[in-house]
Amino acid sequence: MKPAHRRYLGLVYVAPALLFVAAFVVYPLWRLVRMSMTSASLLGGGAFVGWNNYLKAWRDETFWHALLFTLKYTIYVTPILMLGGFLLALLTAEPGRIARFTRGVVFLPVVIGLGSSSILWVGLLDEQVGLVGRLLHDLGLVAQPPVWFVDADRGLWAVILTVVWKVIGFGMLLFVAGIQSIGIDIREAAMLDGASYWQRVRYITLPLVMRTLLLTTLISVIGSLLAFDQFYIMTSGGPRSETFTSVYWIYQNSFIYFKQGYGAALSIILLVIVLVLSTLHLLMARRGGET
Repeated sequence: MKPAHRRYLGLVYVAPALLFVAAFVVYPLWRLVRMSMTSASLLGGGAFVGWNNYLKAWRDETFWHALLFTLKYTIYVTPILMLGGFLLALLTAEPGRIARFTRGVVFLPVVIGLGSSSILWVGLLDEQVGLVGRLLHDLGLVAQPPVWFVDADRGLWAVILTVVWKVIGFGMLLFVAGIQSIGIDIREAAMLDGASYWQRVRYITLPLVMRTLLLTTLISVIGSLLAFDQFYIMTSGGPRSETFTSVYWIYQNSFIYFKQGYGAALSIILLVIVLVLSTLHLLMARRGGET
């Protein structure tokens, strides 16, 4: 087959994927950018307003408060997921029935939908009939079952608890795959040299799973920046809108206040933030690969 024909054949093979990306990524993104420069409403209509929506977002105190709260949530939950997932992987990476059973139990909540798990935890954390409050009371840790969602900080930590329970198994599985990919000869050589368990973890395991660590960190950060379901179901943005996340505020503007043009502009701003973080991750991963 001639080189030119081979090139065209390659284009034929990738054409379905290109069409899929064009139809479901590029075109919707172009419509979103176009909408962000209009006063489009959910009720219809909307004139071109240029950069006015972005200037409005710059002056929107609620949006910046929601963004800061989202960053706070991200900073809190990401290290817990990374450290917890890595420690669980260390405990369950070795072959054996108990390790496989433990991995299965920890991973099981991952298959549950985030909305379903949030509804489940609303019942478990209920101050009157919830199992968690009753258990804390029976153990003598609290005088009365705590009311979780009347205080912003307490509500935030309640959400973090549910997200860690739901997601930590995914990070654990990625770390297990990374640990099991390390050659057994490397670990045996370290043991022959007299390295202790934690020395092997620090100087062998951790450096060799650094790419996995960067990947899980990126997934956690992006997922946290796009948090919506758990706060919508568990806190409803309260109390006093103190647990509004960025996506929650975008939802409010787009579907409650009918300001789809402004909601599109806020979505573009959040998209740029996610793209910047993804680019930084790629640069860190490339630097890690070079070293």
